[in-house]
Amino acid sequence: MPTEYATQAAADDHFMHRAIDLARQCPPSDTAFSVGAVVVADGAEIATGYSRETDEKVHAEESALNKLPADDPRLATATLYSTLEPCSQRATATRLPCTDRILRARIPRVVIAWREPTTFVVNCVGVEKLRQHGIEVIELPDLADEAMSMNRHLDLS
Repeated sequence: MPTEYATQAAADDHFMHRAIDLARQCPPSDTAFSVGAVVVADGAEIATGYSRETDEKVHAEESALNKLPADDPRLATATLYSTLEPCSQRATATRLPCTDRILRARIPRVVIAWREPTTFVVNCVGVEKLRQHGIEVIELPDLADEAMSMNRHLDLS
Protein backbone atom coordinates (compact mmCIF):
# COMPACT_ATOMS: atom_id res chain seq x y z
CA MET A 1 0.00 0.00 0.00
CA PRO A 2 1.52 3.35 -1.00
CA THR A 3 2.34 5.70 1.89
CA GLU A 4 0.10 8.39 0.42
CA TYR A 5 -2.92 6.07 0.51
CA ALA A 6 -2.12 4.92 4.03
CA THR A 7 -1.91 8.53 5.14
CA GLN A 8 -5.26 9.40 3.53
CA ALA A 9 -6.87 6.27 4.99
CA ALA A 10 -5.52 7.17 8.43
CA ALA A 11 -6.82 10.72 8.05
CA ASP A 12 -10.23 9.44 6.94
CA ASP A 13 -10.40 7.15 9.98
CA HIS A 14 -9.34 9.94 12.35
CA PHE A 15 -11.82 12.54 11.08
CA MET A 16 -14.68 10.02 10.87
CA HIS A 17 -14.10 9.17 14.52
CA ARG A 18 -14.25 12.90 15.25
CA ALA A 19 -17.61 13.06 13.40
CA ILE A 20 -18.86 10.06 15.40
CA ASP A 21 -17.92 11.84 18.63
CA LEU A 22 -19.91 14.87 17.46
CA ALA A 23 -22.92 12.67 16.65
CA ARG A 24 -22.90 11.53 20.28
CA GLN A 25 -23.55 15.17 21.30
CA CYS A 26 -26.86 15.31 19.42
CA PRO A 27 -29.98 15.79 21.53
CA PRO A 28 -31.88 12.48 21.17
CA SER A 29 -34.82 12.38 18.77
CA ASP A 30 -37.44 9.86 17.73
CA THR A 31 -37.93 11.65 14.42
CA ALA A 32 -34.38 12.27 13.19
CA PHE A 33 -30.94 10.70 13.09
CA SER A 34 -28.03 11.80 15.23
CA VAL A 35 -25.26 12.72 12.79
CA GLY A 36 -21.89 14.39 13.11
CA ALA A 37 -19.95 16.25 10.41
CA VAL A 38 -16.45 17.65 10.06
CA VAL A 39 -15.08 19.82 7.25
CA VAL A 40 -11.33 19.38 6.73
CA ALA A 41 -8.98 21.39 4.50
CA ASP A 42 -5.23 20.86 4.19
CA GLY A 43 -5.38 18.24 6.92
CA ALA A 44 -6.97 20.58 9.47
CA GLU A 45 -10.50 20.72 10.82
CA ILE A 46 -12.12 24.00 9.72
CA ALA A 47 -15.73 23.44 10.83
CA THR A 48 -17.87 20.93 12.69
CA GLY A 49 -21.54 20.35 13.20
CA TYR A 50 -24.05 17.90 14.53
CA SER A 51 -27.76 17.29 14.19
CA ARG A 52 -29.93 19.67 16.23
CA GLU A 53 -26.87 21.69 17.29
CA THR A 54 -28.49 25.08 16.73
CA ASP A 55 -32.17 24.21 16.26
CA GLU A 56 -34.31 21.08 16.12
CA LYS A 57 -34.25 20.93 12.30
CA VAL A 58 -30.56 21.58 11.55
CA HIS A 59 -28.61 18.73 9.97
CA ALA A 60 -24.96 18.07 10.81
CA GLU A 61 -23.57 19.04 7.39
CA GLU A 62 -25.77 22.15 7.34
CA SER A 63 -24.55 23.16 10.80
CA ALA A 64 -20.88 22.74 9.83
CA LEU A 65 -21.22 24.57 6.51
CA ASN A 66 -23.15 27.42 8.17
CA LYS A 67 -20.00 28.19 10.17
CA LEU A 68 -17.99 28.97 7.03
CA PRO A 69 -18.34 31.81 4.52
CA ALA A 70 -19.91 30.52 1.29
CA ASP A 71 -16.87 31.79 -0.65
CA ASP A 72 -14.24 30.32 1.71
CA PRO A 73 -11.44 29.30 -0.70
CA ARG A 74 -10.55 26.29 1.47
CA LEU A 75 -13.81 24.60 0.46
CA ALA A 76 -12.44 24.02 -3.07
CA THR A 77 -10.01 21.41 -1.69
CA ALA A 78 -11.94 20.31 1.40
CA THR A 79 -13.29 16.95 2.50
CA LEU A 80 -16.59 16.75 4.34
CA TYR A 81 -16.89 13.83 6.76
CA SER A 82 -20.41 12.82 7.73
CA THR A 83 -21.44 9.85 9.80
CA LEU A 84 -24.50 9.40 7.55
CA GLU A 85 -25.08 9.81 3.83
CA PRO A 86 -25.99 13.46 3.16
CA CYS A 87 -29.71 13.91 2.58
CA SER A 88 -31.05 14.35 -0.94
CA GLN A 89 -34.42 15.65 0.27
CA ARG A 90 -35.69 17.34 3.42
CA ALA A 91 -38.93 17.03 5.36
CA THR A 92 -38.61 20.79 5.92
CA ALA A 93 -39.21 22.11 2.41
CA THR A 94 -37.72 25.52 3.24
CA ARG A 95 -34.31 23.99 3.93
CA LEU A 96 -31.87 22.97 1.22
CA PRO A 97 -30.90 19.27 1.21
CA CYS A 98 -27.35 18.65 2.40
CA THR A 99 -26.27 17.24 -0.99
CA ASP A 100 -27.25 20.58 -2.57
CA ARG A 101 -25.37 22.47 0.16
CA ILE A 102 -22.24 20.39 -0.53
CA LEU A 103 -22.53 20.99 -4.28
CA ARG A 104 -23.06 24.72 -3.74
CA ALA A 105 -19.96 24.83 -1.51
CA ARG A 106 -17.99 23.04 -4.27
CA ILE A 107 -16.51 20.52 -1.83
CA PRO A 108 -14.80 17.89 -4.01
CA ARG A 109 -14.69 14.96 -1.55
CA VAL A 110 -17.17 13.46 0.92
CA VAL A 111 -16.56 10.57 3.31
CA ILE A 112 -19.46 8.74 4.98
CA ALA A 113 -19.78 5.81 7.37
CA TRP A 114 -23.24 4.52 6.38
CA ARG A 115 -26.03 5.04 3.87
CA GLU A 116 -29.34 6.52 4.96
CA PRO A 117 -31.87 3.74 5.65
CA THR A 118 -35.55 4.07 4.71
CA THR A 119 -36.53 5.12 8.24
CA PHE A 120 -37.50 8.69 7.28
CA VAL A 121 -36.81 8.90 3.53
CA VAL A 122 -37.81 6.07 1.22
CA ASN A 123 -35.11 6.65 -1.38
CA CYS A 124 -32.15 8.77 -0.32
CA VAL A 125 -29.88 9.27 -3.32
CA GLY A 126 -27.30 11.54 -1.71
CA VAL A 127 -24.28 9.46 -2.70
CA GLU A 128 -25.54 9.00 -6.26
CA LYS A 129 -26.31 12.71 -6.66
CA LEU A 130 -22.89 13.76 -5.39
CA ARG A 131 -21.13 11.26 -7.67
CA GLN A 132 -23.20 12.41 -10.68
CA HIS A 133 -21.78 15.89 -10.08
CA GLY A 134 -18.18 14.66 -9.95
CA ILE A 135 -17.80 14.57 -6.17
CA GLU A 136 -15.59 11.77 -4.88
CA VAL A 137 -17.59 9.84 -2.26
CA ILE A 138 -15.78 7.38 0.00
CA GLU A 139 -17.70 4.95 2.20
CA LEU A 140 -16.15 3.56 5.39
CA PRO A 141 -18.34 0.51 6.11
CA ASP A 142 -15.96 -0.65 8.86
CA LEU A 143 -17.10 2.36 10.92
CA ALA A 144 -20.82 2.07 10.09
CA ASP A 145 -21.75 0.18 13.24
CA GLU A 146 -20.05 2.76 15.47
CA ALA A 147 -21.65 5.62 13.50
CA MET A 148 -25.10 4.02 13.89
CA SER A 149 -24.69 3.35 17.62
CA MET A 150 -26.42 6.55 18.82
CA ASN A 151 -29.37 5.80 16.52
CA ARG A 152 -30.19 2.26 17.71
CA HIS A 153 -33.51 3.44 19.25
CA LEU A 154 -34.76 4.06 15.68
CA ASP A 155 -35.85 1.58 13.03
CA LEU A 156 -32.69 1.37 10.92
CA SER A 157 -34.06 -0.87 8.18
